[in-house]
Amino acid sequence: MRRLTLLLLFLVSIPISAQVIYEPFYSSKLGDTREIKIQLPRNYNPEEKNKYPLIIVLDGDYLFEPFAGNLDYQTYWGGIPKCVVVGINQVETREKDLFYDKDIYFPAHEGASFFEFIGMELIPFIENKYNVSNFRILTGHDSSANFLNYYLFKDNPLFRAYIAFSPDLAPEMANRVQERLTYINTDTFYYLATADNDIAQLKDKILTHNSLLASLDNPKLHYRFDNFTDADHYSLVSLGIPRALNNIFALYKPISKQEYTDQVLTYEGGPFKYLEKKYNDIKLFYGFEKKVVENDMKAIAAAAIKKDDLDALKELSKLARKEYPDSMISAYFTGMYYEQENNLKKALQYYQSGLLLKASDFIDKDVLLDKIYSLKDEN
Repeated sequence: MRRLTLLLLFLVSIPISAQVIYEPFYSSKLGDTREIKIQLPRNYNPEEKNKYPLIIVLDGDYLFEPFAGNLDYQTYWGGIPKCVVVGINQVETREKDLFYDKDIYFPAHEGASFFEFIGMELIPFIENKYNVSNFRILTGHDSSANFLNYYLFKDNPLFRAYIAFSPDLAPEMANRVQERLTYINTDTFYYLATADNDIAQLKDKILTHNSLLASLDNPKLHYRFDNFTDADHYSLVSLGIPRALNNIFALYKPISKQEYTDQVLTYEGGPFKYLEKKYNDIKLFYGFEKKVVENDMKAIAAAAIKKDDLDALKELSKLARKEYPDSMISAYFTGMYYEQENNLKKALQYYQSGLLLKASDFIDKDVLLDKIYSLKDEN
């Protein structure tokens, strides 16, 4: 419990440095005005062409801040992409927003209106006003975690990822979701969480829900389930948010030691081709481009040297000069290529030229000087 308490205090203490906007939103579908919260990424510039994933947070009254804080923290370190987060306050309208018919168990009356409000009004509004991609995530807790499932049953679902924290599942929901996800043909993420001390009547249904989903064999479904120890119906949310986001954005993450060993070194096309494939997959999968990060360049350089792949190093040096022309890494990787080619004079020229450029996360003057002195000693 101490670990959980510290985590909660940490998340609450994170300053929301990204831009947060609070504004009323009139909905003709609801015939009412709703309060929404919008967090934009740090240094958001509407004039830039960057596209950001969109996260819609139901129960925004209490779920928005934990999501916004955790997201801001993780994006600061580059583990997941920057996103636009939109929370919908429901404290006074929750019961009617999430209403479903007691005979067919699908949204009806106010619930049907709320369903249409998100898809037909809120999302188009956000898309027209902010730079968001078509990679959308929907999240909820308890009754709202049940409601998010209804978007799966559209012919062309609006969302690519669903995060359900301790859902209060409607009758037949588990069977219906299993059937839908069996045949879904678009890459879809589904995250489900409960806890040891979750509400018993909810947990029994959630465990059944998990057993049905875990049995599916659909390569388009990316499913994860967590049953947290030492947590309850409310505290499991703080533990589940980073798990869910890391699972959804696993492909986006920088190359890890395991990925380096299992995939980079064994890729048939060679290290640089693997790098190209990884970043093309990110663009295809998430709907936006990611600039090649220095960590991944280091991994590809190491693999190229290990496999004696000069062509990979040559292509990497071109990429470094293109993506980071004012950074020391452009000179460093070009110098590395010529050094491996045994053209030490040209390697030395590039290492020396890098001293006039800006230091990067891994390459500074000390690194370049070590290379320069080493080559001079060899001559």
